[in-house]
Amino acid sequence: MNEKSLIQIIKTTLNSEYIGDDCAYLKDLGIVITQDSLVEDIHFKREFITTFQLGYKTAMVNISDVCASGAKPMYMTISLSLPNSVDEEFVKEFYEGVKDASKDIKIVGGDLTGSDKIYISATAIGKTEGRKISSRSNAKENYKIIVSGEHGSSAYGLNLLLNNKTEPEYFIKKHLMPVAQEEFSRQIAENSTEDYAMMDTSDGLADALMQIAQASKVTLIIDSSKIPHAPQVDMETVLYGGEDYQLVAAVPEHLLKKLDAYTIIGEVKNGNTGLIIDGKVYTDIDEKLYKHFKE
Repeated sequence: MNEKSLIQIIKTTLNSEYIGDDCAYLKDLGIVITQDSLVEDIHFKREFITTFQLGYKTAMVNISDVCASGAKPMYMTISLSLPNSVDEEFVKEFYEGVKDASKDIKIVGGDLTGSDKIYISATAIGKTEGRKISSRSNAKENYKIIVSGEHGSSAYGLNLLLNNKTEPEYFIKKHLMPVAQEEFSRQIAENSTEDYAMMDTSDGLADALMQIAQASKVTLIIDSSKIPHAPQVDMETVLYGGEDYQLVAAVPEHLLKKLDAYTIIGEVKNGNTGLIIDGKVYTDIDEKLYKHFKE
């Protein structure tokens, strides 16, 4: 089994129109909502990350999902399942990190339980008023593919940590303390009058591109030489590394003049669903992605 198959089973079983994007858009309530989990030894190892950084990253990965929808992040709840090996100081430092990442986003509740290791589950809510909300199914012919920031740095930093390296600190910080792209999201959502597609790159840039292509039933043509990345980072890591929490969007070209900072890396064309990267056709990239479940 794999994650995408499980999501499809859940969506089909529930007959839900809300499952499929980074956030569920509850139009009648004027909000989007998302939930994410972090599991010790799966998403993080305590020897690599401080408690403060863990709290910070917990908040940021959820804020990033709200940004991917185009909504304004507003509220968050966090549930912690903790083993006996952590103490009250852990909880204090964790929430100091959450607070630092959240800024004016309010933490309004959660839950505490005991467990065999650290499990974290966070829910974030965003406000949609005055914003056009995205969907990965909204990419259209001749839309431009744009990205925020650079790609591959987080995965490069993780590889340094796994090889017991602490330098360059720049890459390690990119992995441990990512920054959600709130301004990039706001500019697109507040200035859009047409539908657009947007996702964050938590599972890798290529994965986000493929999901937009498949959901929109279009082909995305990408020039990898245009993708911003540090010179040390190879293209495989840039495309498939993940956890950069940058944003990728498919938008009409006329919107670009209303945006401050972006990079065009490709365009949308009708035709066979999938990716064309540097002239090579990809219809499936799952084998290159991290797998949560054994198949």
